[in-house]
Amino acid sequence: MFTNDTLKGRTALITGGGTGIGLEIATTYARLGASVMLVGRNEERVEAAAQAIALDGGTAAACRADVRNYDDVSAAVQATIERFGALDILVNNAAGNFVCPTAELSHRGWKTVIDIDLNGTFHCCHASYPYLKMSPQPSIISIVTMLGVTGWPGAAHAAAAKAGILALSRTLAVEWGADKIRVNTISPGPIGDTEGVRKMYIESGRGELEMKKTALGRFGRKEDIANAAVYLASDLATYVTGENLIVDGGRWLKYVAA
Repeated sequence: MFTNDTLKGRTALITGGGTGIGLEIATTYARLGASVMLVGRNEERVEAAAQAIALDGGTAAACRADVRNYDDVSAAVQATIERFGALDILVNNAAGNFVCPTAELSHRGWKTVIDIDLNGTFHCCHASYPYLKMSPQPSIISIVTMLGVTGWPGAAHAAAAKAGILALSRTLAVEWGADKIRVNTISPGPIGDTEGVRKMYIESGRGELEMKKTALGRFGRKEDIANAAVYLASDLATYVTGENLIVDGGRWLKYVAA
């Protein structure tokens, strides 16, 4: 779909880059010419992912960081600058979630998800800003969900965090537009080849119902989200900012009774 030099010469920092959607984005970016820094709490996992990308001919490095900790995030940004000399693309993908009725949700459970998803996104944007504004083609992409807009019964913590990321992103699109930094979000639907969908839907026996909830009647694939992330980071989207790109097979438009 994209030429091999679509992202040539650019450097991307991707949180939650060791597995799932984050790794798929990193692998695709590297294949299209970008240098990628994979960031995650599990050092062995991100190191292994970076090595796999390198063995496939890409340029990748890894850094352990917990996005809840601003000092960790700042150190990861500095490591990116030291290794690659620049930062052009920030992908906020790190996330936490678990199913729990709101009445049974503990303060600690609420805080943990808010800290990873919302506060972590703010930390990454804030720490990256001084370097992004020096890039000729700066872009921030955050992974959210339309369930943060419509509501997410059983996951109020994640819904609130994702809604906050959407509001933060649109605010930064305006504030940082003068610095030519484009700020967008992607809202994936149920992506069948991810651990999250496997745990939340397939293993719980809700897989068929969740597929019926999409207009296309099927789960998406990690590459669907990676392709959207390439588009938003590329020269094809130079006039796109403050946008929420919905890649959910039409789930947000369709109602199916549980």
